[in-house]
Amino acid sequence: MNKILNMVLKRLGLGLLTLVIVSMLIFIGVEALPGDITEAILGQQATEETVAAFRKELNLDLPAHVRYSQWLYGIVQGDFGMSLANKQPIGEMIGWRLSNTLFLAVTAACICVPLSLILGILSALYRNTPFDRIVSMTSLSAISFPEFFVAYILIALLSVQFNIFPSMVTLDEDMSFFQKIYEVFLPCLTLSIVVMAHMMRMTRAAIINVLSSPYIEMALLKGIDRRRIIVEHAFPNSLSPVINVIVLNLAYLIVGVVVVEVVFVYPGLGQLMVDSVAKRDLPVVQSCGIIFATTYIFLNLTADILSRISNPRLLYSN
Repeated sequence: MNKILNMVLKRLGLGLLTLVIVSMLIFIGVEALPGDITEAILGQQATEETVAAFRKELNLDLPAHVRYSQWLYGIVQGDFGMSLANKQPIGEMIGWRLSNTLFLAVTAACICVPLSLILGILSALYRNTPFDRIVSMTSLSAISFPEFFVAYILIALLSVQFNIFPSMVTLDEDMSFFQKIYEVFLPCLTLSIVVMAHMMRMTRAAIINVLSSPYIEMALLKGIDRRRIIVEHAFPNSLSPVINVIVLNLAYLIVGVVVVEVVFVYPGLGQLMVDSVAKRDLPVVQSCGIIFATTYIFLNLTADILSRISNPRLLYSN
């Protein structure tokens, strides 16, 4: 138990250090954007006095390290600041958008995780059969296509050709659960196709790797049914890499939805960040970036911890 606790504390410490470094990179990257934000907001006709007063109002007259410290201190306290574009609290803007992104990610995960595990187990069970070859070819094709290409193909087929699902997502807080599912079906399907292929191939590879172990060969020699061997012996012992790839793909579902949200004009956090970049609303861009970074780092730590706990050899290796 102490070994697990020490490992968790060590990983959390590394995660916090990584998050601080990432926050510095986000701040430096936003600061390095070309142009002057005050001139972009006020226009080129603004006088020097107006620009200077506006820069002071935004604290842009302060040194960069001071502004970074103030921004990071506010983030720690849960204060994301004010939006430059509409003068609204960023926390209120992010709350609804973040819930929409999480809804899309969780819905896609509920579809792709069970299907990928089932297809991975079946591909390992019926290895080198026509079923395995068809599933492998389909998954390779899905991995090869970028998300926006899959999204446009689905829009052309299911929105334009057959007019079954909307090509642009419209969400409202008053919608019922099933209305929301209908609206997010196409972006959810796009994410599921790409992510499910990766998880399925990793599950198949992990199980096949375990099937070459001596204890599996002994079980086969004893006459135990192959399906029972895979479900009761091979799959539990291949959980470590499977858990790792599942959690990392869940992180992708939350962090990597920017392209999908832009294609479907989905009112999520990724769409908000893209719109804020176009408007040069830097505080919103920084807030979205730190939320994405925190989510990805946290899920990476979760994957590392769960994979080590599920495999005692990794837990006691260092």
